[in-house]
Amino acid sequence: MTVAQLSGRASDVRVIGLLSLAHGSSHFFHLILPPMFPWLKAEFALNYVELGFLMTLFFVVSCAVQAASGFLVDRIGARPVLFAGVGLLVLAALIYSQGNGYFMFALAAVIAGCGNGIFHPVDYTLINHKVSPPNLPYAYSLHGITGYLGWAAAPVFMVAIAELANWRIAFLAAAALEALVLLILWLNKAYLLDSVQERKIQAHAGSGSSDNQTPGQNPFAFLKLPAVWLCWIFFFFSMAATTSLQSFSPSALLKIYQLPITDGSYFITLMSLGSAGGMLLGAYVAARFKSSEIVVSVCLTVSVIMSLLLASAWIPVNLIIVLFIVIGLGLGIAAPSRDLMIRAATPLGISGRVYGIVYSGIDLGAAVGPFIFGIFMDADLPRLLFVGVALFQMMIIFTAFKVVNQARAS
Repeated sequence: MTVAQLSGRASDVRVIGLLSLAHGSSHFFHLILPPMFPWLKAEFALNYVELGFLMTLFFVVSCAVQAASGFLVDRIGARPVLFAGVGLLVLAALIYSQGNGYFMFALAAVIAGCGNGIFHPVDYTLINHKVSPPNLPYAYSLHGITGYLGWAAAPVFMVAIAELANWRIAFLAAAALEALVLLILWLNKAYLLDSVQERKIQAHAGSGSSDNQTPGQNPFAFLKLPAVWLCWIFFFFSMAATTSLQSFSPSALLKIYQLPITDGSYFITLMSLGSAGGMLLGAYVAARFKSSEIVVSVCLTVSVIMSLLLASAWIPVNLIIVLFIVIGLGLGIAAPSRDLMIRAATPLGISGRVYGIVYSGIDLGAAVGPFIFGIFMDADLPRLLFVGVALFQMMIIFTAFKVVNQARAS
């Protein structure tokens, strides 16, 4: 039975589930290496700068591949690119498990970055093409939630196996887990088939006379569209703010409020869980309220206020946990509306390359944000972490309105 013969709702559920599984596994692979740093440092006499550079290498490669893989999605379809990306993550974990020096770990980080870079162009192309419009908010919500769950699961999974066996077995277990994901995707491959030609036909049918919808035959013509770069800026600031909070909040809270590092780390976990829960509510909000930019702005305005309160040093210590949960909820509730907003600004028929460029802002933000705020932390200016995060979130609000205005103008 082909996908066309399946009922619409059952097909939507299957597609959403498969892509959410794949997305969760990609986030899982973001964090399979850092928990192993103590073991690798001890066995190979590596310093933290060398180990940290492996993650920089991973995100830089992922950024480049994400921008490029969208073109491949639009040329050969999303499904083969998805299978290749998951396969590369399996290969990277296998190389990690057999590492005998820094070069092998760097090679594995590059391969993992190549595998990670394909997920957003693939996932959002398939979601937008295969899922019926009424179910899109729920698709975006579940897709985002599984990313947070992947982040949460990786450290526990890796450390538990490393302590029971050793770090090599932990990486082998990660490879086996991703191989299982690949098998599940392969067994359900009929649900993941997208026709490049069909997407082109839909693009021409929906474009009318607007050049902004189908920017000519030049495959790079879409780069002239302001909405594409506004979306890129949106994700750059969004990820720069999030990763900076994740990286330095425990240290900043120690300096500002004299809170133990363990408490700060606990708050970061609660913020992530708040984001996951917020996405569930965010799906309902996005389906009910059609003004995506208003939803995003309200949620991020609350997060701005919470960040500035944290910077003030006026907040009672026992209320700090509430502020972090509220920040997480705001980010989570905004996410499905954000994705709908980006979809509305994406030209028809070239979603792969557009999402590739737009979501490369996530990887670059993840690399740049912590570097900038690391300078403030080294200068003993911890309050500037929360002030800077608030400024980044204000930039996101401004960009959200510009994105929607550009989409409406086109």
